[in-house]
Amino acid sequence: MTQKSRSDALARMSDPAGLDVLVIGGGITGAGLALDAVTRGLRVGIVEAQDWASGTSSRSSKLVHGGLRYLQMLDFSLVHEALTERDLLLTRLAPHLVRPVPFLYPLENRVWERAYVGAGVALYDTLATASGRRRAMPFHKHLTRSGMRRAFPDLRHDAAVGAIQFWDASVDDARLVLTVMRTAAQYGALAASRAQVVELTRARMGRVSGAVVEDLETGERHTIKAREVINATGVWTEETESLSGAEGGLKVLASKGIHLVVPRERIRGTVGLILKTEKSVLFIIPWARYWVIGTTDTPWTHALQHPVATAADVSYVLDHANAVLETPLTRKDVIGTWAGLRPLLQPGTKAGTSSAKVSREHTTASPVPGLTVIAGGKLTTYRVMAKDAVDFALGERAEGLPSITDEIPLMGAVGLQVLNRTAKVWADEHGWTHRRVDHLLHRYGSLLSELVDSMEARPDLATPLEHAPDYLRAEIAYAATHEGVLHLEDILAHRTRLSYELPDRGVAALPEIAALAGELLGWDEVRRAREIAAYTARAEAESAAEQQNDDGGAEQVRLSAPDIAPMHVLADHT
Repeated sequence: MTQKSRSDALARMSDPAGLDVLVIGGGITGAGLALDAVTRGLRVGIVEAQDWASGTSSRSSKLVHGGLRYLQMLDFSLVHEALTERDLLLTRLAPHLVRPVPFLYPLENRVWERAYVGAGVALYDTLATASGRRRAMPFHKHLTRSGMRRAFPDLRHDAAVGAIQFWDASVDDARLVLTVMRTAAQYGALAASRAQVVELTRARMGRVSGAVVEDLETGERHTIKAREVINATGVWTEETESLSGAEGGLKVLASKGIHLVVPRERIRGTVGLILKTEKSVLFIIPWARYWVIGTTDTPWTHALQHPVATAADVSYVLDHANAVLETPLTRKDVIGTWAGLRPLLQPGTKAGTSSAKVSREHTTASPVPGLTVIAGGKLTTYRVMAKDAVDFALGERAEGLPSITDEIPLMGAVGLQVLNRTAKVWADEHGWTHRRVDHLLHRYGSLLSELVDSMEARPDLATPLEHAPDYLRAEIAYAATHEGVLHLEDILAHRTRLSYELPDRGVAALPEIAALAGELLGWDEVRRAREIAAYTARAEAESAAEQQNDDGGAEQVRLSAPDIAPMHVLADHT
């Protein structure tokens, strides 16, 4: 995806012949919809008001999991569905992006709790096996206190009498979305980010017949005709629905979850932890060079675009982590944070109901003919959500055009085994450490060959960024030429993880990144300075917002930094 392909996509979507399906929303569900629809042979367009994965889909717990805790709700079908999708991603669709991760569930009672939790985890394993495919994960096992401490030396000695070890998986959520989007575009989907739907058009009898889309980069408006429009805008579901003028539709509750990033060396352990708190579940997840710790689950009643972690949120997570850690963490150990909003369905939910009690299962509806709405669900089951929504939108036509996305590997998956071996040769040539090879393969899979080609054509790309040495200059160049970047924040927040991997949110690396990306994107000095200033203001506002104790104060501080491509406010349901 490039700047030119984006402009061409908007022009082609505006063709009077129209589309079969127009998808609104560029998170994981929207990307999955575009891939599902285009691989059925349909003419598909997808638009996103900001960058790909800029909302919930880049702010998750970075887990692909079956939902072990949903077994307590006796929701066996949801758990089985999620485990099937988890294993499909691990083995066929995206083995480069999705990695197995062992977790410990610490036990406080030697007898009844070990039996109770052990039975639940055994059922979890059984439901994973029930798909009929080869197991993608090892079976769980019981650990004594000494075995537990060998796996996680920094677990406080009196925090548990033993543990059960089970397996789930981790993923860079933003890169998963981007890879699904690029795969959809590869098969012919027309994709445009920073393009906001400002009106849903209506045909005779009131049927939704398409949309008016504004290019937020130029201000130009495009009228796009479509037989079916699918709303996959997550926490913006009701705002998008309101454009149809119809009553009813899906109601979505926004729930805020925050995560902390801590250096890997700060906690001694080789596995993750999962712990229950009074309000949510706490994960301590080994992730690349870091630990990710979260999350919270609190109602959000403010503007939807820029949730942030407050000082109170950070203290809450640290306090619960420190309850089980041998060496307590301090605020100074936290090098980054992020906050996201979960879109939770609320059929009949009364005001004030705790968001933690609302089901995560997805629902598809049609508030008006021609418009399909899907909401709820979670990252792991995006493919099933997309299949269900396209089936729903097509109606009887779906019988002759069944979904095949369970058989479509994502870009970077094909040839991965070969690249795993070839990478050793490249490592010797370029002096890459094992950690760098793992980093590159995890991000690009077999597409790493394209980065190597760029480094051979331009040797300066083979060097690390001066102020962010975990990333090669080639990765910035590739983001600019292949990954649909329009602004600096796209690179730092979604193509890389610099916005929360470095204490300064990547500000020191901005001049080098802006020079490199700007050269490839055709930016002049004025544009480069504008991009640097905009991202710097964002980083400073986010840092200042984290010092506030409540959501209202944090939001006010965060919104002091203007967006570089502001969205139109369509409605406010909060």
